[in-house]
Amino acid sequence: VGGICNMPEITKDTIIGDLLKVMPQSAAVLQNCGMHCVYCPASLNESIEQACEVHGLDCETLIDELNAERELTAADA
Repeated sequence: VGGICNMPEITKDTIIGDLLKVMPQSAAVLQNCGMHCVYCPASLNESIEQACEVHGLDCETLIDELNAERELTAADA
């Protein structure tokens, strides 16, 4: 959970690898949405928007879910 309070708001330009470094619990959110390869080398360098395009997901919905998880985790910190 360390560093979560310093995590800026997650946007479509957030790189998945960067997100996983500061908010490892985001992997579960990504996997639940259908991104089962979140730790693949290629996906670690993709933005959330790029990953959503590849997986046919709604980017804004995923960003909302990730930011909700971020806020929940920050509240628990």
